[in-house]
Amino acid sequence: MISEKMKVLVKNGSAIRAMFEEGKIMAAKYGKDNIYDFSLGNPSIVPPACVREAIVDLAENEPEMELHGYPNNAGFEDVRQAVADYTNKSFGTHLDASNIIMTVGAAGGINVTLKAIINPGDEVMVIAPYFGEYDNYISNFDGVKVMVNADLERFSINFEDFESKVSPKTRCVIINTPNNPTGAVYTEDDIKKLADILNRKQSEYGTSIYLFSDEPYREIAFGKVDIPYIVNYYKNTVVGYSYSKSLSLPGERIGYLVVPSELDDFREVLDAMVVANRILGFVNAPTLMQKVVKKVIGSTSDLSVYEQNKDILYKALTDIGYECVEPKGTFYMFPKALIPDDKEFCKKAKEFRLIIVPGSNFACPGYFRIAYCVDKKTVENSIQSFKDLYEFYKK
Repeated sequence: MISEKMKVLVKNGSAIRAMFEEGKIMAAKYGKDNIYDFSLGNPSIVPPACVREAIVDLAENEPEMELHGYPNNAGFEDVRQAVADYTNKSFGTHLDASNIIMTVGAAGGINVTLKAIINPGDEVMVIAPYFGEYDNYISNFDGVKVMVNADLERFSINFEDFESKVSPKTRCVIINTPNNPTGAVYTEDDIKKLADILNRKQSEYGTSIYLFSDEPYREIAFGKVDIPYIVNYYKNTVVGYSYSKSLSLPGERIGYLVVPSELDDFREVLDAMVVANRILGFVNAPTLMQKVVKKVIGSTSDLSVYEQNKDILYKALTDIGYECVEPKGTFYMFPKALIPDDKEFCKKAKEFRLIIVPGSNFACPGYFRIAYCVDKKTVENSIQSFKDLYEFYKK
């Protein structure tokens, strides 16, 4: 007999993963080139050559038990120092190895953080639309999710709703910029407003409110869009980063946490995170990939491909008549569905060989997500299907 909590999770499953699996079935039936699968945020471009070179070099030259043995639960110190040095150079911070914890991707980092700071009943705020797995991460530690309603004008933060929902029980706020599912980027003014509210509420309630900045899409920003580094605006910030998107390594599960020394109860929180990394079963981030990170730090895949896809798709959809806020980053687009029932809309889209994800999965009904991390040819060939879908509803 499984636990009651897991019964609910198994029943609900992952709608996005289910659609991805359905897409494979449809591809087998109709041919891969005839199915336009925009369901899963799985990078479509290969890692840079330096990643393969680093892996080969390490495999051939690194002592095997150094390469495959246990490191410190926080990660190899030289790797953490390399991450700190790169962050300092990039964002003007003052970090060292003691401020970095290597993690099993950004998801591992979020779970480590919540495990370290959340007591049952503590509130964790999320800002709609948001990555639905946050619900599960909060539930893992018996936290209480508090959702901020969406700002549908530009998919920033609904500050009035946000401020009204910060309470004495608020322990953590999770933000994600560039954002999954909208591609929105919070501006410097947005971050300053957010920091001001949190500072005032901390003072009012006499509490510490930690801000978790989930940043796996930091490098995927279009044009001259600036992405503020949140640590420089709000001292109680923890940054979670992943190399899944920037290096196209989602399956390798490698990322890190930035835990600034200015954080309230820094040493206690840091020690708790290191222990959480172990007792959650991660033990440590993968050793081989830690060492790869040190060798390739600062490198990325050819991320310009995503902006090219965005430009093609955004122009085509808006020319057809779809309503959409233009993404400023990531490889996601979040247009308005053509009927109020976004789930029914996405179900109908399958008849046009389009696999898209309902906005309801991101706590924002009436919209749908397109993950355009696919071949350019897939984007171009899908446009007629989007047009046919539009004409079906506009008859």
